Amino acid sequence: MSVKHPVISVTGSSGAGTSTAKVALEHIFRREKITPAIVEGDCFHKFDRMEFRKQAKAFEAAGKRLSHFSDEANLFDKIAELFKSYGETGMGKARTYVHDDKEAELYGVDAGKFTDWRDVGEGSDLLFYEGLHGAVAEVKPYADLIMGIVPVVNLEWIQKIHRDTEMRGYSTEAVVDNILSRMHDYVHFITPQFSNTDINFQRVPLVDTSNPFIARDVPTPDESMMVIRIAKPEKWGIDFPWLLSMLDGSFMSRRNTLVVRSSKMMLAMELILAPIVHDMMEKRK
Repeated sequence: MSVKHPVISVTGSSGAGTSTAKVALEHIFRREKITPAIVEGDCFHKFDRMEFRKQAKAFEAAGKRLSHFSDEANLFDKIAELFKSYGETGMGKARTYVHDDKEAELYGVDAGKFTDWRDVGEGSDLLFYEGLHGAVAEVKPYADLIMGIVPVVNLEWIQKIHRDTEMRGYSTEAVVDNILSRMHDYVHFITPQFSNTDINFQRVPLVDTSNPFIARDVPTPDESMMVIRIAKPEKWGIDFPWLLSMLDGSFMSRRNTLVVRSSKMMLAMELILAPIVHDMMEKRK
């Protein structure tokens, strides 16, 4: 951890809602005139797209499964190295995973491949990481603030099924098979991270999602609530009475747990995180 070079990490599986946290923090950075060094977690995958497919076939031939959730497909030590180095010097090493042809044109690297490793952090005020493994045990000692974004699992499956079928063209059967094939790694590498976080934002549906594989629609924000658990409210100076007054319809379910309407998720994030980030910058000075 570092006062001079803070590290903020947001973790959650694909489609969980980490992009909402990213937007909320970007609003705060802009208002506070903060220059972040932004690193996306998929740059720490061990294999590029073609190599992953090759390795997955080799694993399958050996009677095993390879997924992007596991330690066998990721460079956890490199994430820890980046966090540690940035905390000590304000600089670190990262790269970019090139997702599509548009990014390939921008970076001069074929889609599905990585750019070369490069220095990141010069001129920045803090490091902001967003990805799958921002709270694994290897990185926890080097992060100043860790947030988990995690819908209840049935809702997460519904979101993934709808996204991958409607936006990526996969069949429902293929998506369900993918979910099942990654379940062991999800349980062992994704879920444990949410015990390492400082703040968790968990979306809970208020409609029947008991069979996520036949759900016609993703529950809307008006059909769900957001459970916000803050591990140590006193550490962050969380003013729950003020939050309750600002977030209509919110209530406390435990001494460190706030429940708000999901439609207020962005506002709740900004109200909670803005004072924390502001305090980090004041201490940095």
